[in-house]
Amino acid sequence: MRIGVPKEIKVHEYRVGLTPESVAEIVTQKHSVVVETAAGTGIGCSDDDYKAAGATVVASAQEVFAEAELIVKVKEPEPAERRLLNGNHVLFTYLHLAPFPDLTMDLLNSGAVCIAYETITDAHGHLPLLAPMSQVAGRMAIQAGAYSLEKAHGGRGILFGRVPGVRPARVTVIGGGVVGESAVETAIGLGADVMVLDNDLDVLERLAKRFGWGLRTVKANRSAVASCVAESDLVIGAVLVKGASAPKVVTREMVASMRPGSVVVDVAIDQGGCFETSRPTTHADPTYVEEGVVHHCVVNMAGAVPWTATYALNNATLPYILQIADQGYRAALLSSPYFLSGLNIHHGCLTEPSVAREQKLAYIPPEHTLAR
Repeated sequence: MRIGVPKEIKVHEYRVGLTPESVAEIVTQKHSVVVETAAGTGIGCSDDDYKAAGATVVASAQEVFAEAELIVKVKEPEPAERRLLNGNHVLFTYLHLAPFPDLTMDLLNSGAVCIAYETITDAHGHLPLLAPMSQVAGRMAIQAGAYSLEKAHGGRGILFGRVPGVRPARVTVIGGGVVGESAVETAIGLGADVMVLDNDLDVLERLAKRFGWGLRTVKANRSAVASCVAESDLVIGAVLVKGASAPKVVTREMVASMRPGSVVVDVAIDQGGCFETSRPTTHADPTYVEEGVVHHCVVNMAGAVPWTATYALNNATLPYILQIADQGYRAALLSSPYFLSGLNIHHGCLTEPSVAREQKLAYIPPEHTLAR
């Protein structure tokens, strides 16, 4: 199979779909890889590195899309990239369609096959291709929050860690999944006073056992969220519903109850955000102030640490890429219901139920459209 890797063009997105090491693995399996020039610059990899791994380097994204059958990316395609897609392409990347109907319609109209990293599951109900970026984003959310709490960056002027005689920063993490657990781990490690909310008692029990008395666990409901948010210096939004827009668990009134200069970091912004006051931002202009509270809502948070993030992502995606290349996308998807759950769009048919429900579009089960 011919596999293509275009350079990411989202604002301050430095990750790349394949590392040179992954290219070498793919080429060893007798597949070919075409890479856009400078695609790996953000992770410190040159065109010569990709050539040495066996890839062909071309001058433009247009050439990548013209030559490749399988397009491997990191972020959802920008409008210019969507215009290059057609019915001969299989697109494998993060999509996060639910909050973005224009993106959904463009991909439907392209005729391409679109497989989303974030909706592939495993036998335990986990999201194995979302997990590495969730781990990175959870850790980065604490870094971003600590930075934003500094007075020079609009915050209250609170040091994250502990100084004798002075209370540390109070941090609330909403959601105890992969993002939330990573955020909790980092915040506790820096010495903050940390509280986590989740509506699953088993999740809270697992976190309590792992972190002990250094973590306060709270069963999530509207009253509990309001109380915890009001007393926090930093709130991390780590809510996820697979394939769907994030629920707005923190209202504008709750945000307004926080002290001026407090900070919220909405890691769920890729799925529309879990704060009513959230709106997408970029690494070029990451924060804004709403209700007196600093908001950090960068949609590609992990893009700021591209070397770490790309290698972590490739560790997870490469087996799936090889399976598609070896078997063809139909056989690969039909080989496992967990891989099949990643199919979001198939030749003009929407196959992700959460997106269909939210955008009021027709839904066709993926196994039905693949059987046509």
